[in-house]
Amino acid sequence: MNWINNLVRPKIRNLLQKRDVPENLWIKCPETGEMVFHRDLEANQWVVPKSGVHMRIPGRKRLELFFDDGAFELVKTPEVTQDPLKFRDEKRYTDRLRDARAKTGQEDAVLVATGALKGMPMTAAVQDFAFMGGSLGMAAGEAVLAGMEAAVARKTPFVMFAASGGARMQEGILSLMQMPRTTVGVQMLREAGLPYIVVLTNPTTGGVTASYAMLGDVHMAEPGALIGFAGPRVIEQTIREKLPEGFQRSEYLHDHGMVDMVVHRHDLPETVARVCALLMKTPVTAPEPAELDDTETAAPETEAEAATSPTEGAAEGGKASSAA
Repeated sequence: MNWINNLVRPKIRNLLQKRDVPENLWIKCPETGEMVFHRDLEANQWVVPKSGVHMRIPGRKRLELFFDDGAFELVKTPEVTQDPLKFRDEKRYTDRLRDARAKTGQEDAVLVATGALKGMPMTAAVQDFAFMGGSLGMAAGEAVLAGMEAAVARKTPFVMFAASGGARMQEGILSLMQMPRTTVGVQMLREAGLPYIVVLTNPTTGGVTASYAMLGDVHMAEPGALIGFAGPRVIEQTIREKLPEGFQRSEYLHDHGMVDMVVHRHDLPETVARVCALLMKTPVTAPEPAELDDTETAAPETEAEAATSPTEGAAEGGKASSAA
């Protein structure tokens, strides 16, 4: 009976045991409820295939999808005081920062990188919503300014992918000070004559919308992105009225002139490159004209010969009549 205890029972026990399956293998579409396999979603740049919903995307992945061949170089950003106000609510601010860094692998919410976009030198900054809601603090403000200074030094356009819940409350007035500081950085780009392109992603709200996110030369937005200062629920409670359908979404803002264009994530690199080439007055190399086929070249010659032959015949006829 040892073979039953040693072989059969362990196999039956393994079959009946519940297998541990990672929870993030299937991702649910927030609008349609469709379940999408995570590899399919990642292959489609985190856009749900059927509904077209643009899901949030990690900062490094967005940079890889934006730059040519996914090659870029991160710009070193200045270090700041970690917890200037010694803030604590349910958790200490330092503990929140440590958890966010472990979750995202980033030092703070903003990543700045340089690379090439369709062969054009480019500087870009990305706000990662996974890092404390992409909130604007001293480190994020310094990173945005460092990116703008890098663009001026390299004389490249600056592209800002905005995604934020607003200013970081754990830093109080110091976070609000980043709004005028980044505004000065935008002015620095304009004085240098460099394009400043803002790509508004879901969501872009609060102090970020009230500062550099709405100061671009061209404002692009991903489909369905929530863009505004206060949220729609707060506005409804304040004015005590029902807001229009799609209020504060990309398409609504585009219809009302707040956004220049709504661009699908797959088309962002090409669209940004084309706009920057126009603003930088970069010459565009026109494609060489295709060589004509033999049939196309032969036809005009035949027509020319046909056109000239009656004249030659008439001339010969005239000569013959005059000789007569």
